[in-house]
Amino acid sequence: MDLSNLKPAKGAVKKNKRIGRGAGSGHGGTSTRGHKGAGSRSGNSRKIGFEGGQMPLQRRVPKFGFKNINRIEYTGINLDVLQKLAEQNSGAEFNQQLFVEKGLAHKNDRIKILGRGELKAKISVKAHAFSSTAKDAIEKMGGSAETL
Repeated sequence: MDLSNLKPAKGAVKKNKRIGRGAGSGHGGTSTRGHKGAGSRSGNSRKIGFEGGQMPLQRRVPKFGFKNINRIEYTGINLDVLQKLAEQNSGAEFNQQLFVEKGLAHKNDRIKILGRGELKAKISVKAHAFSSTAKDAIEKMGGSAETL
């Protein structure tokens, strides 16, 4: 072993292509860009979804329907869920804060009380909206349904 045998470990040295540094480099002339066309010119960048001039997928697929940007989304909570909560928390007022604590809604959600299930307890509920069946069921039991 002497200095003439020394070489770096396998995989340690990466040979960098020095593009556009003359004919002797093997990557001069067109600098690996080929001849003519958009790809050979400066400032070229293909847009996302470009398929070489073929009609792109996002334009081939049919579009239909209507998306109302002013739609108000509600998180629905049914009467059977309120009944279970009433059994656990007797005398508690059902409001946004309680629903968030119980994990039924997020703090910025709008809440709508829906009519599935049966209500057996007198409760007072504050929500952003009520279905007519839910409101009737709450008031029939002597409770109050207050719209926020």
